[in-house]
Amino acid sequence: MGEAVEVFHMNGFKSSHDDHEKCGWYDEIIDDDLKWSFALNSVLHRGTSEYQEIALLDTKHFGKILVIDGKMQSAEVDEFIYHECLIHPPLLCHPKPKTVFIMGGGEGSAAREALKHTNIEKVVMCDIDQEVVDFCRRHLTVNHDAFCDEKLWLIINDAKAELKKREEKFDVIVGDLADPVEGGPCYQLYTKSFYEDVLKPKLTKGGIFVTQAGPAGVLTHKEVFSSIYNTLKQVFKCVLPYTAHVPSFADTWGWVMASDEPFAPDSECIDNRIKERINGELLYLNGDSFISSTTMNKTVNYSLSNETHVYTEEDARFIYGHGRAHQG
Repeated sequence: MGEAVEVFHMNGFKSSHDDHEKCGWYDEIIDDDLKWSFALNSVLHRGTSEYQEIALLDTKHFGKILVIDGKMQSAEVDEFIYHECLIHPPLLCHPKPKTVFIMGGGEGSAAREALKHTNIEKVVMCDIDQEVVDFCRRHLTVNHDAFCDEKLWLIINDAKAELKKREEKFDVIVGDLADPVEGGPCYQLYTKSFYEDVLKPKLTKGGIFVTQAGPAGVLTHKEVFSSIYNTLKQVFKCVLPYTAHVPSFADTWGWVMASDEPFAPDSECIDNRIKERINGELLYLNGDSFISSTTMNKTVNYSLSNETHVYTEEDARFIYGHGRAHQG
């Protein structure tokens, strides 16, 4: 057994020697004593923007994966699970959505899913990082049509500043943001003051907000999922958490929808709206799977019911971990 020949930290390579054949790996640190490793075919691209470090890795098991600041954002083979769960529930629960505002979403997958809805007239995607957007446009060819769609309005700006200055309101607002990490800017977009003072006033009557809410497994849901849920409960009358397993994330993932109107559709209604509104086939979501995803197990349900933490700028919770890739 030998050490890695080349270790890829996000800012470059370090070399050492080994008698064994070279083999590439990407390691994501989940906790002090736990990591998630992917065998690599190659490092396709890496770079650094004004805001973050970016890499596109070709893994043997999950295909191409997008890594930002050492944390995997999505994997080619199963990103449809995350993005279908993020986008379609609010659009299908809303009676007549026409406009969508996406906070973040620079890789284009959230916009791709929103644009499948034939009733949608305008999708505004607001990402702070021009270089990430350009990088994804070049390298994530699956989203080429979405970036070229005339219904997509691409804005490079801080989402909070953009929402503040806009006079228009939206039927659905989506938080496709990076996980809240200490020292990063995104955690401010999970706070009660942001939801209450900036985001909610930009929703139309009956409008729906949805956000990714981090890991939601039995062992991980208290990191940020339960807190995001409780924070939204302080701002909106109706708040609905739901979860799904994402294999490349090695965990159950959580999302939370919020509105001042009840989420009325049942399984049959959702299936009918999928047939009526969506151009093409969904790979993961249908009426039954969505309804079942809103049922939490006993442990998670207890935590959600008893959570007291509210996200503020002064009192935030953060996701642990970072990642690196190495070739050995």
